[in-house]
Amino acid sequence: MPGRAPAPFLPDWLSTQLPFDRYMVQLSDGMQAHVMERGEGRPVVMFHGNPTWGYLYRLVAERLADQPLRLIMPDLMGLGFSDRVPAGRFTLAEHTGWMAEVLGALEIDDAIVVVQDWGGAIGVGAAAEHPGLMTGLVVLNTAITAPRPGFQPTTFHRVFSNRIIRSFAAYTGLIEKTMGRAQGDRRSITGVVRDSYLYPLRQHGNDAVVDFVAMVPNSMDHPSVEGLVRVEEFVAAFDGKAHIVWGKRDPVLWKLLGRTSRLLPQAGVTATDGGHFLQEEVPDEVASAIRTVAGL
Repeated sequence: MPGRAPAPFLPDWLSTQLPFDRYMVQLSDGMQAHVMERGEGRPVVMFHGNPTWGYLYRLVAERLADQPLRLIMPDLMGLGFSDRVPAGRFTLAEHTGWMAEVLGALEIDDAIVVVQDWGGAIGVGAAAEHPGLMTGLVVLNTAITAPRPGFQPTTFHRVFSNRIIRSFAAYTGLIEKTMGRAQGDRRSITGVVRDSYLYPLRQHGNDAVVDFVAMVPNSMDHPSVEGLVRVEEFVAAFDGKAHIVWGKRDPVLWKLLGRTSRLLPQAGVTATDGGHFLQEEVPDEVASAIRTVAGL
């Protein structure tokens, strides 16, 4: 593949959890995005969010290993082993453009796109820049709709809209170290799993974590609103196969299930007792949704 380079070294305790091909995609501005892959067949591109990386989908990929699917797990820029984001470029438009470049470099079509957290707006927005690429969609706890006038940010986002609190969180790693609090089963992100999420942030810095929080709209004038409007319009016009898997115990996004299901009336819905990072708690349900959309 043009523009492919070797991926960074991983310690044995981490690499043994990831039986995938790993490589870096060279972007037009000189930055590089980290990608993991497993299998052959119809492409399934799985986009994570904040503060995770492609590791989030390893259990789902394990359950699909015997299927005729090419499972693709890119790291968003600034997270995992993708390059850090230069100052002044941490916007939804920039992130969407970078992932659109990754999709172009992969040279895929007839793809199922799987999205969670910020991977929703970024992944769907990137797919929208390649007409016809996305023919299936699996939606996990995310926001692919735009805010409405008069909306109120969640308690989490109101707290972290304060610059002092964001600075404290960046310095201490507060958000990533407390991922388990967003789960239905807090034990699902402990021990080696928690260490695996923290490892790239400890290696490369964690400023992106709070920058992604700041990218969440807190008013209708926020620069992310325009991109979210485009994403919602694209999804509303999508008539391909779709399925929604939702964690009802997500303290941040649980309320968006109704709006998301109305946006995708053709989608089946699997509501679970999982939390925000439901790939860790209900990987079987996520894998089943992918198989359903793929017709397997």
